[in-house]
Order: sequence, then structure tokens, then C-alpha cells
Amino acid sequence: MLGLSFADGSGWAGIGMFASVSTASVSGGINMNMDNMSESVSGAVTATDVSKAAVAKTGIAFLGCGYVADFYQQTYANHTDSLTLHGIWDQDTARVEKFADFYKLDRYASFEEMLADPQVEIIVNLTNPHAHYATNKRILEAGKHVYSEKPLAMEIDQARELVALAEEKGLQIVSAPSSVLGPAAQRLWQAVRERELGAPRLVYAEIDDGMIHKMGYAGWLSSSGTPWPAKDEFYTGCTLEHAGYMLTWLVAMFGPVTEVVSMASLCIPDKGGDTPENYTTADFSCALLRFESGMTARLTNSIIAPHDHRLRIFCDGGELCAHEVWNFHTNVDAYPLPQNKIQRGMEKYLHMRNKRKLAVAKNPETKFAEGGHPMDFVRGVADMAAAVREGRPARLGSDFSLHITEVTLAIQYPEIYGTPYVPQSRPAPIEPV
Repeated sequence: MLGLSFADGSGWAGIGMFASVSTASVSGGINMNMDNMSESVSGAVTATDVSKAAVAKTGIAFLGCGYVADFYQQTYANHTDSLTLHGIWDQDTARVEKFADFYKLDRYASFEEMLADPQVEIIVNLTNPHAHYATNKRILEAGKHVYSEKPLAMEIDQARELVALAEEKGLQIVSAPSSVLGPAAQRLWQAVRERELGAPRLVYAEIDDGMIHKMGYAGWLSSSGTPWPAKDEFYTGCTLEHAGYMLTWLVAMFGPVTEVVSMASLCIPDKGGDTPENYTTADFSCALLRFESGMTARLTNSIIAPHDHRLRIFCDGGELCAHEVWNFHTNVDAYPLPQNKIQRGMEKYLHMRNKRKLAVAKNPETKFAEGGHPMDFVRGVADMAAAVREGRPARLGSDFSLHITEVTLAIQYPEIYGTPYVPQSRPAPIEPV
């Protein structure tokens, strides 16, 4: 069995209708985007929304106190009317003590004590990705619901086992990311559903972060002082770390992926002093995806090409674009097709286009993590807690999370899963917020 590391520092109406390391991982290490930091698309999930179903709060606990834990702790403040954080634990005593002291939190003496706490219904698993299978399994066996950082597990058979175990025990297991529940994603989805630029035909999705290994990441520290886990990020791979941010939006809008054609490659084997031993993990992948609705998409992940987190949907009447999928409030714009020769010339030669800014419903009181991307990391936990209280599956429930995990693994490891690959999971449609 893999050694465990408890620091993760770390409806689709769209178309037709390895050994673990002690550091953790998180999407990106710096906040490269300067979009509006406040919450104006209809239907954003707020703490008030998810707490309407019941007065009682849901007890949660954080497992893992690495880099990403700060992002969860700081955005937990958005949901204190529906969630209660009872404590934290990490197998690194110094790390958990520093985190608990910084945020004035209670800490458990052991993982076993956390599992035995009757006040805790959901454990938020923020451990290293290579520890997710073993820790998620222990949480389920203890009778707790699981909200896991991505992926559910590093192998698809393990992820299927976890989903089956949760179903057997009447529990829920959900995997991050939950940015599809944010206002920008919901506004883009609305534009697709309502055919604001006609029928969608093709998607280009990019998660390029530039040459991270040359960006001076040694100074990237979380608020509580945990360094960005470079070696683990390189070892786990940018596709496993980041593809879910695009896939969750696309599967919500266009249905399950029915075919994956992928190429993944390690383009820069030497990442400097933090290059993992026996480093073979792809730092670039490009996948062609076919969806159940008939939509075709190209999804690119890399830590080489310049920063580009755009999601572009090409429709009969023009282009819909979300400019930064790591921003809950990113600009969502509609670019109608040019209507005459002058407009076509301006687009072709001057790169100038007419655009219409789509209103994104923003809540100015939404808190984001200091130094992190403007996303509410606990929004998915709150949505899951509301589902548990109401006795219904979470929007991003086990079947949806399993599908995102399966497709992500197929993209990162075409040499293992084969290409083309036909995913076996078929989640039901999820409802817009």
C-alpha cells in the first residue's frame, strides 16, 4: 500500500435540448488574474441559499493542513451559517500545530479521533492526491461522508471501489473542484441553454500556466506559511491537478464524455532542484473529447505554454467566452459574428471584435483566500451538506465525481487507458444552481 501523506498542501441542455510525498498540491500557486473580485449571473450558490433547507448546521472536519488547506479555511467563512468546522488533523505534528495556532482552531489528537467524532458528518479530505484512495476509504468505513480534493483516487478501479462503498453504506462522496457552482460558470451555462448566440458547435478549453519551474515559486507561501509543493505538483501532473476545472463545466453543460482521444507528453524533463526522482509525468496533454450531446471539445493542459485559462464555446451566431475559469467572477463575454466586410477585416487584421458583456451575478460579501485564486473552495462542501440534510444526492455527487476522475485519468495516461478511450461512467444530468 502507498505510504500516506496527510498534507495536500494542496441537465446538460447544452446541445440537444506511486509513492506519496509529504507536500501537497493545489491548482496553481499564484493569483495571476485581476478580474473583478466581487459576486452580479443569476443563481450563484451562497451560504444563505444552501442553509435554507434546514436550520441545523452540518459538522465538518479538515483532514490535511498543507498548502490548499488555507484556501478552504479562509473561504469556510462564507458558509458558517450552514457548516461548523469542529477540528483539523494532519500527520505532521508541526504542520497541524502551526495551522491550528494561526487560525485558532481545535485539532484532533489522531485521525482515529476525527473519525470517531459524532459531531462530524463530512470530512473534507485535503491530503496528498496519492493518499486519497486510502484516506477516503477509511472515512467511508467510519460512516462519514467525504468531500475529497481531486482526484477521488489515482486509479480508476480504486475510484469505482470508493463510489461502490459509499453507495453500500448510504453515504456520499464528492470530489472537488466545485467552481461550476460559481456565478461565472452558471452565467456561461445559461447562455448555452438559452442559445444566446445560437446552437453551440465546438469548444476550445485551455489550462496553460506557463513555465512554473522558472517563476520563482520558492516565495509562494500560503497565509499560514506553507510553501507551494512544487515537487509534488510536478510528480502528480498538471492534468490531474487542473483538468477538472474545465471538465466539470463541460460535463455539466454538455453531458458525459463518450470518447477521449489524448496525447500526453513530458516536454521539459528537468524542472530544476524540485524535479522528482524518476520523473516521467506529463507536463502537457491535449485531448479531443466527444460528449453525449454531440458536442466536440479540445482540452489542453500544460505548465509550459503562457497562462491561458479561457473556455471558448463557438456557436452558430458567434463565440461565448469565460476568460479565467479559476475566477468565480470572471468576465463572460459574447462575441457575435461579424456582419459585414469592415467588421471581418477589423477582426482579421486588427483583432478587434464587437462584444457584449454578460452580467455575472456577484455577491460582494463573498470572501476569497488571500494570495489564492478568487474561488470559494468550500462552496461544494456547502452544497453537499445541503444535499445530505435534504436526503438527496449532491449536485457533484459520486457518479459525477467518478466521471470527472475517469476522464482526467484517461487524458493524463493514454499509455495506460488507451486512446481512443470510452469512459464507462455515465452520470445523470445535474441541475443548474
